[in-house]
Amino acid sequence: MDLKIVILGPPGSGKGTQTERLCAELGFTKISTGDLLREAVRTGTPLGVKAKGFMDAGKLVPNELVMDLIKEKLKSVKGPVILDGFPRNLEQAEMLDKITKIDMAIDLEVNEDKLVKRLTLRRTCKDCNSVFHLEFNPPKVAGKCDKCGGELFQRSDDIERTVRERLRVYKESTLPLTNYYTKKGILKMIEGEGDIGAIYQRIVKAIKTK
Repeated sequence: MDLKIVILGPPGSGKGTQTERLCAELGFTKISTGDLLREAVRTGTPLGVKAKGFMDAGKLVPNELVMDLIKEKLKSVKGPVILDGFPRNLEQAEMLDKITKIDMAIDLEVNEDKLVKRLTLRRTCKDCNSVFHLEFNPPKVAGKCDKCGGELFQRSDDIERTVRERLRVYKESTLPLTNYYTKKGILKMIEGEGDIGAIYQRIVKAIKTK
């Protein structure tokens, strides 16, 4: 299996959780542009030095530079690949198609009110950044991190007003993207609600019937 998959889904849809499991159980390599940028900057590669210049100036790293990082990573990877958080818009999808063939785009569908509940009940440790959920993964001691005992807090982008705005922006930028992959005949809509294991099995089934 040498698939290249894009995983889509709004904030709180569980993309990260499902991607981690695909990597652990099916041998996928995750490509995240955020991870690639941080690693390139940390190690001081030529692309990392260029990226750091934009980041230090508070500017977005140009798509062309991000594509160069992805192309470089793809050369070093064997086996199936899953792109998490990229592409974010139609322009990036078209650029991605010029450097590699995407075999499938998976889109996790979750009701907006349920996404709001998922995100507004998240709590993050101030010390070690571990993430908890007051309903699905509560800390053993209220307000305290299980791992380091640090204080838990609600991130500003997990407040309901902010969450709904994030979801609006996501819909606006991603609709052309889902249309793009639908026209190519490679979009798989996956119900992203319910048991995490059941959602994973739906994704695996879609991959294996590709």
